[in-house]
Amino acid sequence: MKQTEDKQGKRASGKASGKSPRPPRGMRDFLAAQVMRRRRVISTIRSVYERYGFEPLETPAMEDLDVLMGKYGEEGDQLLFKVLKRGDKLRRVLAQGTGRDLAAADLADLGLRYDLTVPLARVVANHRAELSVPYKRYQIQPVWRADRPAKGRFREFYQCDVDVVGASGPLVEAELLGAAGEALAELGFADFRIRLNHRGLLFGLLDAAGLPSDRWMEAVVAVDKMDKIGPEGVAGQLEERGIVGAKALVDMLTSLSGPGDRTNEALLAALLERAGEPVRAGVEELSSIVSMCAAGPASGHLVVDPALARGLSYYTGAIFEIDSPDLSVSLAGGGRYDGLIGMFSGRDLPACGISLGLERILEIMESRGMFAGQDHGPQVLVTTWNQDLSAESLHLAAELRRAGLKVDLHPKPGKIGKQLKYAAGRDIPLAVILGPDEAAAGQVVLKDLRQGTQQTLSQADLPSAVRRLLSLGESESET
Repeated sequence: MKQTEDKQGKRASGKASGKSPRPPRGMRDFLAAQVMRRRRVISTIRSVYERYGFEPLETPAMEDLDVLMGKYGEEGDQLLFKVLKRGDKLRRVLAQGTGRDLAAADLADLGLRYDLTVPLARVVANHRAELSVPYKRYQIQPVWRADRPAKGRFREFYQCDVDVVGASGPLVEAELLGAAGEALAELGFADFRIRLNHRGLLFGLLDAAGLPSDRWMEAVVAVDKMDKIGPEGVAGQLEERGIVGAKALVDMLTSLSGPGDRTNEALLAALLERAGEPVRAGVEELSSIVSMCAAGPASGHLVVDPALARGLSYYTGAIFEIDSPDLSVSLAGGGRYDGLIGMFSGRDLPACGISLGLERILEIMESRGMFAGQDHGPQVLVTTWNQDLSAESLHLAAELRRAGLKVDLHPKPGKIGKQLKYAAGRDIPLAVILGPDEAAAGQVVLKDLRQGTQQTLSQADLPSAVRRLLSLGESESET
């Protein structure tokens, strides 16, 4: 009877339920090795940001919908995850909506944050009296977008933002690009490229091409997809929007994209000569940024790219993206957004920031084998011989942990071979065996599972013996 009940229970909780154990599309579970890698990358980025004088900020996962709407442009608004009104509010809306269509704005009042920049603008407006200006903050948290999941594209992902609010001038951009560049360098990247443009320069080129100002953002949204759909795809989208001379515009931007064998300074001079006054302010600001970056970690990585667009509508000045030769997506992006904070406070404050994309950084690091030898889980397993020796095994584990080592204590007394197999499955290099004979003599057996060797030693000598086998010095094992 018991066996029958067990089988029925399994059926009830398994296929019969019809529920998939997978997370929602575009979202992921992270097991131990992935979590450790993510923490390591985040720790490196956080360390660099703090070294540059930035302070941490955290904001809620959800914001009022009117805080988010209208800040990202038409496409961004469509990708917001909206949260339904609740309880009586929702019931009243549904009752009023009988016989008529209900818009999303009628049904929802909250949204999951789309990025970390708009929440920052709200925080500055809300806490203005408590913040020192310039306000230099970093924020490392997840964001959500109702995008179509694809390789390298997720609906939930982390951004690692660093921003300066309340200051303008090329020194700000140089510091931000320096912080992002230094973080990537410390993670092991050497071949990244920092693409740099300016909204004033881009708009000046659109003006010089004869595009009316009320169509500039439409063109920017299309040009921003150049890396994904190519010049012909961008020209096609512009033509669909009724923008005259789309192909000539795209040809002009692609011909100017990247300096080729020209220096950034030579390219900027050529742009000024070609488009004249409409691009002068943007060219002068970019020239100052390039000059300022020459003294910092971004030097040698900067590439002025007139075709760089950045599709978000809140950018007002310099814009930038960081990419890598072996990926068609960017590692980071950002720019100056001097008008955004004024939307919440009624008073404009200059602001600029850059965001490193954690998922794309991890993707490249994993594909290049940059984590080899860095996945440090437990360093030693303390086995449990039987119930009578459990307390002594617990004491051994505590002593090793006090010595600064990562120790897994097997919680289930039983066959030692099975416990050693468990250690091997978790890539734990060493195991400590405490049997009745060893306990009586004040000794243990220390087994190196990598080499298949073992030694018997006193319990007092165990911590130092473990450190020797792991090739750890005193200070390293205690950190």
